[in-house]
Amino acid sequence: MPVVSVNIPQIGEGLQEARLVAVLKEPGQFVKRDEPIYQMETDKAVMDVESPYEGTLVEWLAPVDTILPIGGPVAKMEVADGVQEVGAGGHGSVAASVEPAHAGASESAGRGDNRNASIPPRTRAYAKEKGLSDDQLGGVPSASGKLMPSDIDAYLASGPKTKSGESRGGSYAETEVPQKQRLLASRLVRGTQLVVPGTISVAANWEPIEQQRAQVKASGSDFQPSAFTMFAFAVVQAMKSFPSFRSTLVNDETLRTYDHVSIGIAVGLPGDELVLAVVDAADTLSWKEFATKAREQIDLARGGKDQAHEGVTMSLTNMQSFGLRDAVPVVVPPSVGTLFLGEVYNGVAQDSAELTLRRYANLALTFDHRVLNGVGAAEFIKAIKANVENIGGLL
Repeated sequence: MPVVSVNIPQIGEGLQEARLVAVLKEPGQFVKRDEPIYQMETDKAVMDVESPYEGTLVEWLAPVDTILPIGGPVAKMEVADGVQEVGAGGHGSVAASVEPAHAGASESAGRGDNRNASIPPRTRAYAKEKGLSDDQLGGVPSASGKLMPSDIDAYLASGPKTKSGESRGGSYAETEVPQKQRLLASRLVRGTQLVVPGTISVAANWEPIEQQRAQVKASGSDFQPSAFTMFAFAVVQAMKSFPSFRSTLVNDETLRTYDHVSIGIAVGLPGDELVLAVVDAADTLSWKEFATKAREQIDLARGGKDQAHEGVTMSLTNMQSFGLRDAVPVVVPPSVGTLFLGEVYNGVAQDSAELTLRRYANLALTFDHRVLNGVGAAEFIKAIKANVENIGGLL
C-alpha cells in the first residue's frame, strides 16, 4: 500500500506557517477521512485539522511545538492503492476554532502578507520561546529585512518599551509585559480553556516537620534542607502510589502516565515574575539526593531559567513566608494538579478530647477533573498529610 504525506492546509490568505499544538492520533492507528488528526495554531486561532485520507498513520514528521510551513508535510499515512496525495489547498480540513482570534480578520488581512513573509518559521519559533506574541513581532526591527533570532535578542536586550498618553482616565504610562509573564499568561489562558478544576483542602500537623528541621539545624552539618524541601519530598513519595497524578491528557481519548515523577516548584523572581524549577525522576532519588537536586534546580530558577516541560504533572507553590493560610491554586496544563502550602499557625488539635493547641499548615489541591475525580484527589491529599505527619519515618 502506498504511503503519502499529510500536508498542512492553507487556511487563510497570507499565512505562511503554523505551530503543531497537539497530535490526536498515534502511529499505527487507523484514521478515517475527515477525522481530526492534529491541532495547529496560527496567529488567529488553535484549531483541529482533519485527515484528507482514510488509512493508517505511519509517523509524525515533527514534534509538538514545531513551527511548520503551510503546505509542508506534518505526517505520513498508508492509504489504499490509487489514492492521490492531497496538496495544501486540496482539502478544506480545518474544524471550528477552539481559541479566540488574536486579531480581527480585517486587521490581519491588511498586514498579514508582508509580516509573515519576512519572518522565517525558525524565527517565529524562537520568538515564541522568548514569550513574544505575533503582534509584538510586527514591531521588532530587522537589520537585514528578514527577521532573524539575533534581531529578537537585540529587541529584548533593549529593555521594556514604555510610552505615555492621555485618556478620559487621565495621563498614563504603558510598559510592555515582561516576556516570562507573557509566556506564563499564555499557559494560564490555555488552562482556562482546557482544565475542569476542582479544589480540596486539608490541615496537616506541621509539628513533625518543625521537629525534623530543628534537629537538622542543631546538627551543625553542611546538609541543611528547608522545611519546604521536606514537604516536597513527602509529596513525591505520595505520588509513587497515585499514577493519576503522574498522568496527563494527550487528547480527549488518550491518557499518558509517566513511570517517574517530575515535580515542579514555583519560584518567584523580582518584579513579580514566576518560573518553575523542576526535579525530574524525583521518585528515584534518596532523601539527600532529592534535597540536593531540588536546591540546584531552585537556584537555576532564581537565575531566571524556567524549567517547565510536558512531563511536569504536579506543581507546588509555597506561600508560607507571605502569611497566607489559604488559597485556590491554578492548574496549568499539561499538569493535572497544583498544591498550595500555607503559613504555619496554632490550631486546635482535632484528635484530642482535651483543648490542645497544635501547629498546623493548610494544604490546598486543585486538580483537573478531566483526569481524576474527587475521591481520588481526596485519597491523594490524605496520603500527603500522612507523609507530612510521619516525616521522620520518610527521612
